[in-house]
Amino acid sequence: MRATRDTSERRQQISAMVRERGSVQVAPLAKKFGVSMQTIRKDLHFLSERGVTERAYGGAILADAINVTTEPGLDAKRAIHTDEKVRIGAAAAAMVSPGDSIVLDSGTTTLQIAHHLADDEDITVLTNDFEILSALTRKNSINVVMLGGALRRRNMAFYGVQTMSALSELHVDKLFLGVDGFDVERGITTHHEPEAMLNRAMVHAASQVIAVTDQSKFGRVCLHRIINIGDIDELVTHDPVPEDIRAAGERFDFRIRLA
Repeated sequence: MRATRDTSERRQQISAMVRERGSVQVAPLAKKFGVSMQTIRKDLHFLSERGVTERAYGGAILADAINVTTEPGLDAKRAIHTDEKVRIGAAAAAMVSPGDSIVLDSGTTTLQIAHHLADDEDITVLTNDFEILSALTRKNSINVVMLGGALRRRNMAFYGVQTMSALSELHVDKLFLGVDGFDVERGITTHHEPEAMLNRAMVHAASQVIAVTDQSKFGRVCLHRIINIGDIDELVTHDPVPEDIRAAGERFDFRIRLA
């Protein structure tokens, strides 16, 4: 009876914490309550079943905080904010110098980087995105490395063990990271868990992490966290930049470039 009461009280406290903070992580909760991480995962599953939270990488997010419930299709992504994406792509491509090795994450904004890259034999591009690969094959000199894996047709990109394995022994100069959500408190997020896992591997492989996004992604939170915004080195976007994003750039020491 005592154990049942302890479990109920712990879950009530976790529920209160996630409502107050917006998110919680498994390891700190296990330490706080003096129980195993498996026990905390059961607690979070219980709260998720009751609509209090949504499970996320390493923890949970308040269900009400998830403001992007569905992932737009590729055609829909292509059709929105196209002018801004072209400008962002051109500005980001200008950051690539001869001798650089770069990763282009999947996405319609990073596709614009591929279109604008100089056709230089001293530039090496790694990608898991089929459309980026297609764009780069039209250039005669750029060195292209396609990360293998299983094709996800919803965004025409490759994921899985093969993709992760291809990255594990590599080091690149720059990662251009596309985002689905960019929130000061909850970080850079995406809809698809394998994408979040792959993006973290890309971050680990890169000396410099550059987020590229139009304004529509600011303040959005998706289910799966990739990294905190303090883990990026630069952000390429367009005016007007929200004040909280400017303040975050100063607070976390990342540079904001305007396209």
